[in-house]
Amino acid sequence: MGARNTGKPPRKTYRHGDLRRALLDAGIALAREGGPDAVVLREATRRAGVAPNAAYRHFASHQALFDAVRAHALGALAQAIEREWAKALKVRGAAARARAMVAAVGTGYLGFAQKETGLFRTAFVFGEHDVQVPPDPARTASMGLNPFELLGAALDALVEAGALPAERRPGAEYLAWSAVHGMALLIIDGPLRAAPVKARRALGERLMRMVELGL
Repeated sequence: MGARNTGKPPRKTYRHGDLRRALLDAGIALAREGGPDAVVLREATRRAGVAPNAAYRHFASHQALFDAVRAHALGALAQAIEREWAKALKVRGAAARARAMVAAVGTGYLGFAQKETGLFRTAFVFGEHDVQVPPDPARTASMGLNPFELLGAALDALVEAGALPAERRPGAEYLAWSAVHGMALLIIDGPLRAAPVKARRALGERLMRMVELGL
């Protein structure tokens, strides 16, 4: 998708350190609007109101800007999961709470895919989908974990609560992740695109129960 002209006048001046943030904000906006292909350094500089050469003092290449935008997208996804996680922590009983934590990861993941589809696509467009991308320095999430680590923590809680045998814990995060990610793609790119919100939510809940029982 091409970049959209917002009609906003470009900024002419920046305080020290503002330009990098302005370029990153522009890159994030581009990703949100059009996904990974829309993150173009030249367009980011246009939106920031500076010459392309000025951007290279902060991002040496398109890849550098893209990596920063992708890190932000992963951080935003983690924050969406944490908002659901906070509800799960209020559940009474260690086993029930651990199950709620696993479900919270899936709920936050699926919700983010639908609400922030451009950022979701950017987060998982290429490369390793785990901790190898540097964290977003502007992230303020309380736990500081990436989405994959949050899933791992929830599964560890299942083991500690006696709800998942320890011998079945190794590799369980990949099984759970593949199921939830597949559902997310069916919703944003596949046959569930036109499904009512209520139906999507119900399928998500059933999926998380299926994941828990199948681990």
